[in-house]
Amino acid sequence: MIRNKTRKIALTTAAGASVLALALTGCSTADAGDSGESNDRPLRVWAGSTTPITANYNPFAPTVLHGALGPIYEPLFFFNKTADTEPVGMLGEAYEYNEDGTVITIKLKSDLKWSDGEPLTAEDVAFTFLYEPNNPEANGLISAEATDETTVVLTYDAAQYTTAFQRLGSTLILPKHIWGEITDFANFANEDPVGSGAYVVDTTTSESYTLVANENFRDADELGVKSVQYIGVDNNQTAQDLLAAGKLDWAGMFIPNPESVTGNGKIEWINTPQDPTVLYTCSNADLGCVGAQTDVAVRQALNVAIDRATIKEKAFVGMTGEISPTFALIPRDEKWVADSADKLSPQDPDAAEAGKILEAAGYTKDADGFYGKDGKAIELSLTSVDGWTDYNDAAKLIGEQAKAAGIKINVSTVQWQEFSDARQSGEYELIMGGVIGTSVADPFQIYRDWFGGAAVESTSKVGEEVPPGRWNFSRYSNAEVDAAIQAAVSTDDEAERKALYSTIQEHIVDDVPYIPLVVNATQTFYNTKDFTGWPTEDDLYAFPPSWGSIAAGYILQHLQPAG
Repeated sequence: MIRNKTRKIALTTAAGASVLALALTGCSTADAGDSGESNDRPLRVWAGSTTPITANYNPFAPTVLHGALGPIYEPLFFFNKTADTEPVGMLGEAYEYNEDGTVITIKLKSDLKWSDGEPLTAEDVAFTFLYEPNNPEANGLISAEATDETTVVLTYDAAQYTTAFQRLGSTLILPKHIWGEITDFANFANEDPVGSGAYVVDTTTSESYTLVANENFRDADELGVKSVQYIGVDNNQTAQDLLAAGKLDWAGMFIPNPESVTGNGKIEWINTPQDPTVLYTCSNADLGCVGAQTDVAVRQALNVAIDRATIKEKAFVGMTGEISPTFALIPRDEKWVADSADKLSPQDPDAAEAGKILEAAGYTKDADGFYGKDGKAIELSLTSVDGWTDYNDAAKLIGEQAKAAGIKINVSTVQWQEFSDARQSGEYELIMGGVIGTSVADPFQIYRDWFGGAAVESTSKVGEEVPPGRWNFSRYSNAEVDAAIQAAVSTDDEAERKALYSTIQEHIVDDVPYIPLVVNATQTFYNTKDFTGWPTEDDLYAFPPSWGSIAAGYILQHLQPAG
């Protein structure tokens, strides 16, 4: 971050079932371009919605439709999670910190309007930051004040350098003249949303919803795609079939054989691994975790026993990235890795090393070849969500690899709700799961949300749910880690932050409350024959999946009909 200097941000602009087929506006049995389909037809998107679709454009609702997040509602600035780059102005033009980082002064673009034609001013922004769901007590916001039509001053009780993305890149700005009347925000369906983004709602049915260009959008004249149709698809195979048939233009999903959908000459794909896949361990016996995995030696032994290279090839068909035990995303975040030895987790298993770790901790092998202590063999349960075939396959491989190292693991699958309840309550031993990758080129988010303990209000006892907005499912708590996380919030000095991250990394690499496996594949499929301007490997200006919050809206602003 830049202290005592205005950060000038220049806005970058650029530009299955038969009932489902009927829902796809403009579909014909022939290819677009050959069939007479006009080049201003809707862009057809699957962002994960299933049928029946229910109109809910409330950004605070768990069932909010994807089109609300980015295409309709926007933050002040766009942060590209795929690269270490400066944020781009959306509603905001620039921002600056005061000397100690506790005050952020934001300058808005001039002459902004809401989609209903009302002026969008600093009063709306100040209202948004003070609005109840955006302003939990832990936020530390003291005041949000509009000092003129285009200037907002946010004052916090501690420096906010490291939280710029959370404040400026993920807070969706609301119209005060609408939301100021909404007291029950949790149950407000917001069926006719008023936003600042490039699109407004046209129609919503049980099979799809369509957004059309917002005539009051700041860059409405440059918007190439005038209509976007989000469809409901009930399973991946149907979406794959629609892509192959040329009936779907944009989807983010896992397809182990991408060639099955690229043969039509329309669809291309890109893989951008971002999110770590790990073994959650309920690690903290002091907070009520039960099982052999509460012993750090067992976690360390399992960590070195895993054959990550085989898991990558057999469970994830070679599409995953190599993971760092520091949870920095390599190569994007390489500068934050304090010890080069911790850059990447080992790819090959080391059963002998696993045995040494266990034996040093007092474990011995029984007649069946399994390690145990005090006459009781290590026996762990590992669950994954039924139907998540890549995770299910990985879990089976881990069970086999652990057995080779003398660790017994019973592998099973559970329904989604059982998985969700277990990780929230802490009533589990091992779970195959994902970690949400950071939204900027800095691992701080993961450290705070996944490893932060009581000092950062991020964990809870077994039987109690993890606080909203935090993800410390392992119940990990380390006072030195907590102190380093707290200090990192308040520093704008890169060397000082790296030193703090060194402390965090030293502990989490040794304690392994989440055992790192791979960086999961993130495949995106898009129609390059009929539309141009997509993110590519050479120009990865945004995280490309259709389900990406905020980034999807930013990408839509860059697309143009081909020809």
